[in-house]
Amino acid sequence: MLMELLPVVRQRVSVSSLPILGPSLDDYVGWMLGRGYPRRTVREYLRPICRLEGRLLDQGVTANVQLTREALLSCRPQASIMGDFLPTLVNSLDRYFLSQGRFHPAKPTVIAAKAMSYGEYLRKARGFSPGTIQQYESISQEFLDCLGFDGGAESLRNIDATVIESFIKFRGRRASRANLQKIVAAIRSFLKFLVMSGEITPGFDGQIISYRVYRGERLPRALAWETVQAYLEAIDRSTPIGKRDYAMFLLMATYGLRRGEVGSLKLENIEWRLGRISLVQTKTGSGITLPLTDDVGASLLDYLQHGRPNWPFREVFLRARAPEGPLGPPAISDAFEAWAKRSGLPIPFKGPHCLRHSLAVHLLRQGGSLKEIGDVLGHRNAESTCIYIRLAVEDLREVALSLPSVMGGGHEK
Repeated sequence: MLMELLPVVRQRVSVSSLPILGPSLDDYVGWMLGRGYPRRTVREYLRPICRLEGRLLDQGVTANVQLTREALLSCRPQASIMGDFLPTLVNSLDRYFLSQGRFHPAKPTVIAAKAMSYGEYLRKARGFSPGTIQQYESISQEFLDCLGFDGGAESLRNIDATVIESFIKFRGRRASRANLQKIVAAIRSFLKFLVMSGEITPGFDGQIISYRVYRGERLPRALAWETVQAYLEAIDRSTPIGKRDYAMFLLMATYGLRRGEVGSLKLENIEWRLGRISLVQTKTGSGITLPLTDDVGASLLDYLQHGRPNWPFREVFLRARAPEGPLGPPAISDAFEAWAKRSGLPIPFKGPHCLRHSLAVHLLRQGGSLKEIGDVLGHRNAESTCIYIRLAVEDLREVALSLPSVMGGGHEK
């Protein structure tokens, strides 16, 4: 495989000249080509292969069997330089070796092990969602690292109000009030876990004052419905990417879907004969069934027939470029921003979640009840839907009382 791809430099890039990476190169190249990477791109990736080999040798790695993930990732430069493919090669080889089971899972550090036991407690005793558990584990690891935790009980005894306050101040430098409130909640929960396990004395969790965040103090992100329609019309549907993105954002604007729900939508979720779409909501984990409208059906059919790559994935929306695979939430946000800039419309929001908020306000102004809007958005209770009432400013102005006129131009005493 390598000989076919790089016939001129095959002698220079060989097993004998590269004792560490050489034995894996043929399979690596085949893996790259199998994921849809063009040959030209693979050649670009391989440019710094000799330089990467030299860095590994400098670390004392001399053979393929000695290569560890830590050694490979340590060769990745901290700052990227234009035209330097070394960071890209390291990341790509890391994904390749992981996919092949080449790296054995590293033994977790004492901090990671403590955070994992805390996460298991959140899952079993508190019933937290996987996303929340991951977030709380990450915060607890940062806190333990700031504390200098070494696995011993003595280091946990160093926890006091000063240490907690210092950590919250440190995290507060790069967090909003709303995010900092979540950090405080995570630290409180972690301290309670340590109390329950008998590792610290009770009372520390009560010494943390949470940042005050008023319910409903921030308005949801919503666009005028005319702007939403203009945005969709601005998407160029003459290209495969345009067909994909139009179908994707029309789904979000029609049903108020979240980007994760769009990204995880599978072919079997579209029930053509029954005229409906069935999916599982990412936030609540509950199923929801929606009617398949003519416009959405036509856009999906156009993409599936004329824009979707012929790749072996069940997800509806796929990447247009290598590597092969479904379109992830970050890529959906990037696509939304790209079309927003190209449209020239006044869209101040960066993510596509504003389409969900826009639909809620549009349905409210069309006379939809809170129950109907909540059913479309998949809300479990009406309180979650009530937040959108605050966006109907023009509707609220119609019911405002007029100010009383002042008789005689003076004021009563």
